[in-house]
Amino acid sequence: MKPALVVGSGFGGIAAAIRLQARGYRTTLLEARDQPGGRAYVWRQDGFTFDAGPTILTAPFLIDELFALAGKKTADHLRIVPCHPFYRILFPDGKRFDYTGDGEEIAAEVGRFSPADVAGYRRFAERSEAILKRAFLDLADQPFSTFADMVRVAPDLIRLRSFESVHALVARHIGDPQLRQVFSFHPLLVGGNPYAVSSIYSMIHALEKRWGVHFAIGGTGALVTALIDLFEGMGGEVRLNAPVEEILVRQGIGRKRPVVEGVRLRGGGNLHGERLGARVVVSNADTATTYRKLLPAWARKRWTGARLDGMRYSMGLFVLYFGTNRTYPDLAHHTILLTERYRELLADIFERKILADDFSLYLHAPTRTDPSLAPPGHEAFYVLSPVPNRLGQIDWENKKEAYAEAILKVVEERCCPGLRAHVVTRRISTPADLEREQQVHLGAAFQFEPTLTQSAWFRPHNVSEDVDGLYLVGAGTHPGAGVPGVLSSAKVLDRVIPPPDEVYGV
Repeated sequence: MKPALVVGSGFGGIAAAIRLQARGYRTTLLEARDQPGGRAYVWRQDGFTFDAGPTILTAPFLIDELFALAGKKTADHLRIVPCHPFYRILFPDGKRFDYTGDGEEIAAEVGRFSPADVAGYRRFAERSEAILKRAFLDLADQPFSTFADMVRVAPDLIRLRSFESVHALVARHIGDPQLRQVFSFHPLLVGGNPYAVSSIYSMIHALEKRWGVHFAIGGTGALVTALIDLFEGMGGEVRLNAPVEEILVRQGIGRKRPVVEGVRLRGGGNLHGERLGARVVVSNADTATTYRKLLPAWARKRWTGARLDGMRYSMGLFVLYFGTNRTYPDLAHHTILLTERYRELLADIFERKILADDFSLYLHAPTRTDPSLAPPGHEAFYVLSPVPNRLGQIDWENKKEAYAEAILKVVEERCCPGLRAHVVTRRISTPADLEREQQVHLGAAFQFEPTLTQSAWFRPHNVSEDVDGLYLVGAGTHPGAGVPGVLSSAKVLDRVIPPPDEVYGV
């Protein structure tokens, strides 16, 4: 079997490794940290299990496809259950919107807020479904390696009004200000400002309606474990504590571009680090970091430092993980707490890059679905606040404790009475931590902001434009962030990486 290397074991990297192994490559998955998962790291503390990253699982058929490559079924290795409601959205005035996948239930919720907007909601849902069919089902796993690929779909993008923002699309159909927030917050799940992100991303509404919102029993880490077991069962190798220092390249004879030769690991017994050879290298590391730090400057003609500096990056995330010595049975699994300032807060985060005094929050309470993630009679949480990325120059070391206390106070007042008196363990993650611990450029949690001019062909390509034999998966390449996005980026590789005999010769 001919070797292939995958750098980084986030969902995109694991899926890429499984697909390469299924196609006949001898695949090694390299992870810098002590456990696989990338952003889906797991913290275990004082008897609590905290998923560090993604907690919302949609489009589970993409998981099923990976198990099917090995002739297996997901259900035999992992239990995935639906969430109902998908989200509970709480407004400052006390109103509540339970967001589900049932069209009639959602229409009834819309009617409680604004009967005049029910018809408009139905038109919006139809538009979302049309966008899903073209932008996700047809194009998410298609490469955009040439400008001709972009020209080919341009008429559809114009027809679908991809030039307008998600919020603008919602506002054309729905008049109530609070309902506009309900149906436009989804871009924040993939790192974008609803007022700037292309309306293509309104397809998330239809995606969730079609396939639901799910949770893996045991937490997202259980999904990582199941996929790693699948990969190793296929003969793949996982190496932990194996940080890649450099992607090795050489100037190919008679080639216009450099050619990949493998990778060099950091340190170890060899002063210069162990070298692993391969003609196929897939990077699931942060895309900006891949080009800036893992490739030599002479090999980068397109994705130079200056070009990367000119990209718009997603927001950062402040995440507080905490456990309580009591439960909150009235909570939903996923709760979104919105502030009175919607557009202005988003401008603070994305444009002004200042840390506001108020915040909109996502509260994850996985023990509502799986009590095993906390000791008996206890509750595990994480609460996430979108914040500026590191361009905001926020001194997180000095601000994080006060910011965490302010968040807990709001959660206590709005949905968890007496909360702060019952917190028994906690930990904090800031954009500075993400940048330092996972080499994420600027601590931008979703890499590039998914605006129209940073989507599809305009993003760094799945097939590197700079180095032959180098491929990209994950949030920073096509189709973008989110679990369905990064899993789809691995599907693209099936279309663009040649079979082993073609790469290495028979």
